[in-house]
Amino acid sequence: MKPKPDVAYEPVDLQTDRPHPARVYDFLLGGKDNFPADRTAAEAGLKANPSSRIPPRENRNFLRRVVEHLAAEQGVRQFLDIGTGIPTSPNVHEVAQDIAPESRIVYVDNDPIVLAHARALLTSKPEGRTEYIDADLRDVDRILTAPQLRQVIDFDQPVALMLIAIMHFVGDADRPYEVVSRLVDALPSGSFLALSHLTGDFDQAAWDRVAAIYAKQGVTMQVRSHEEIARFFTGLELVEPGLPVVTKWRPDAAVDANATDTQVAVYGGVAKKA
Repeated sequence: MKPKPDVAYEPVDLQTDRPHPARVYDFLLGGKDNFPADRTAAEAGLKANPSSRIPPRENRNFLRRVVEHLAAEQGVRQFLDIGTGIPTSPNVHEVAQDIAPESRIVYVDNDPIVLAHARALLTSKPEGRTEYIDADLRDVDRILTAPQLRQVIDFDQPVALMLIAIMHFVGDADRPYEVVSRLVDALPSGSFLALSHLTGDFDQAAWDRVAAIYAKQGVTMQVRSHEEIARFFTGLELVEPGLPVVTKWRPDAAVDANATDTQVAVYGGVAKKA
């Protein structure tokens, strides 16, 4: 990998006194880029639902399989990954560029610790390119007008919009369906939406307990039903096998065959824009 030339970053406030979904997710994956507030929230969540480590792990495997499918089978060479999280290999650009070195990836996140890790994300094979936008998913205008986006992504060619394990952190008050619709509307024909989302379909009470714990820490978490998650794909054509629990979406050897739907509790799918 060839790193980008050094870029001067403004100092960032890591806001270590309160948990952030990206750092909680990092802790649940066994990472080290988290702080006591994140670990406290995650450990409380684990007490409420002892299977809480399984969804992040299987969701990460789903992300890899999705990128492999889009790059190798659908010929996608441009990815817009919103809600990137802390870099955990393999990242989107690593998977995509292993298949097609010319792939271009734009990452978007609003967590200061992800910004602090931006240089780890901003690496690319010489034939391709990566960029990073510091923005909140809900600020669609900021994302779509960011100069980094227009410099990297050609909107005359298909784009894969990656919303992996991010929409359950957007409550109904923030109009999540409108957010996704506006992002998809900006994409050209032939583009794809890849989305995964926590569900309470198999054990609503357990996830209600987890959501309540996160709410006390100032973190919104809203698990949704299969029907509610399917609404994000309105007007798009789902790729087979549709919108199953993520372990059943084109599984490979890395999938935990012993993980039950109740433990995984994440639906995921990929859909194409006509």
